[in-house]
Amino acid sequence: MSEQLKGKHALVTGASRGIGRAIAIGLAAQGAAVTVGYVANEERAAETVDAIVGAGGQATAVRADLSVLPEITRLFDEAEGAFGPLDIVVANAADALVKPLADCTEEDYDRIFGTNAKGVFFTLQQAAKRVRDGGRIIVTSTGGTKMFFTETSLYLGSKGAVEQFVRVLSQELGPRNITVNALSPGFTDTDLLPDRDRAVAAEKSPFGRIGAPGDVGDVAVFLAGDGGRWVTGQNIAAGGGVF
Repeated sequence: MSEQLKGKHALVTGASRGIGRAIAIGLAAQGAAVTVGYVANEERAAETVDAIVGAGGQATAVRADLSVLPEITRLFDEAEGAFGPLDIVVANAADALVKPLADCTEEDYDRIFGTNAKGVFFTLQQAAKRVRDGGRIIVTSTGGTKMFFTETSLYLGSKGAVEQFVRVLSQELGPRNITVNALSPGFTDTDLLPDRDRAVAAEKSPFGRIGAPGDVGDVAVFLAGDGGRWVTGQNIAAGGGVF
């Protein structure tokens, strides 16, 4: 355990698996107490908590559907009830859909934008009200907004929206010394990486592989620490040179 984030409290949404889990474990390894947000997989969320506690850290898990506004408020309430005021919020929860734009339904739109855009917007709203001065807010976006893909209009559209939320909020919270940044992974070994992309993904990186969740998580930990104090309003690429 490091002391860099000792005494800090971090909330990470979508932290039961993948990049979110890596971020949660990475922040805890630097001394932060971590609230693990999740929506469905209680067992995986418990595994994240166990990994943190087993390494000597502090963590708790809170279930919340971020497409429902009262659930976002409750998530923040329970997080503060567990470990006190927040210093770091990582809005990482996301849903994905691979489908041609022409075939997408209103239900598809509501589902993807409900979590990825609406959910993030109101997570950021709560973070803006609750994160202590000098804190950190990080939003997971995607390198896909800088590339060309088929059948990902809803996912990439929702991520494009959150990148703009970050730019605006960074200006609004600057007077309080709160940094706000987007973090854009490239091809990363998570459940959200479509099988169709895995075969060619490694060839696109000069490193010859796809990313591991920890590769992205370490960048988030840097942004959350003192070293990230002069970085705000940015979209940080963590894609292994793919974009």
